[in-house]
Amino acid sequence: MDSETEKRIEETVLEILRNSNMDEATEYMIRQSASEKLGLDLSYPPRKKFVRQVVNSYLTEQNAKAAAEHQQQQNDAEEEEEEDDDDDDEEDEDSDKKKRKAGDKEYDDEGDLIICRLSKSRRVTLTEFRGRTLVSIREYYSKGGKDLPTSKGISLTAEQWASFSKNVPAIEKAIKKMKSRLD
Repeated sequence: MDSETEKRIEETVLEILRNSNMDEATEYMIRQSASEKLGLDLSYPPRKKFVRQVVNSYLTEQNAKAAAEHQQQQNDAEEEEEEDDDDDDEEDEDSDKKKRKAGDKEYDDEGDLIICRLSKSRRVTLTEFRGRTLVSIREYYSKGGKDLPTSKGISLTAEQWASFSKNVPAIEKAIKKMKSRLD
C-alpha cells in the first residue's frame, strides 16, 4: 500500500473516530464507514491491519490523555496535602506543570512522548514498539547526560491500558480502605 493511500486512510479513520460515540463504535463500524467514504475495500488484510493500528493508536492516545489528566488532578490534590517533598522533586513538578499549561509536548531522549513524571526517576510515556503503541510506566537512570529506561516497569497495550484505566476507581477505593485501616 502506497504512502498516499495510507495517509488518506489514516486521516479518514481519525476523522470518523473523533466524531464517533466511542461507547458504541466498533473497529468494524469505523472500517466500514471509512471504506464507504474512501471508496476502498478496507477489509483487504493489509488495509484492515493498518486501520486496526490507527484505531488502536487513537484509543491508546485518548486513554493516556485521560489517565494523564486524572494523574495530574490526583497529583494536585496530593501536593496540597503534602508540603514536605524535597526541593528537586518540587522543581521538576513545577516545570512539568508549566509545560502542560503551555500545551507543549515533552519527549524523552528516545523520542517517546512523556505523558507525566511520577517522580524524578519514574515516568509514564507513550511509545512505539514493533508497530504497536504502548503506555510505559518505567524507572529511568541518567548516563552520559541522557535518561535511559531500566527494566523496572511495565508496558501496556491499548487493550491492557483500557482494562487498567477502567479499574482505577476500584484501586483508589481499595487504597483508601487500606489507609483507613492503618489510621
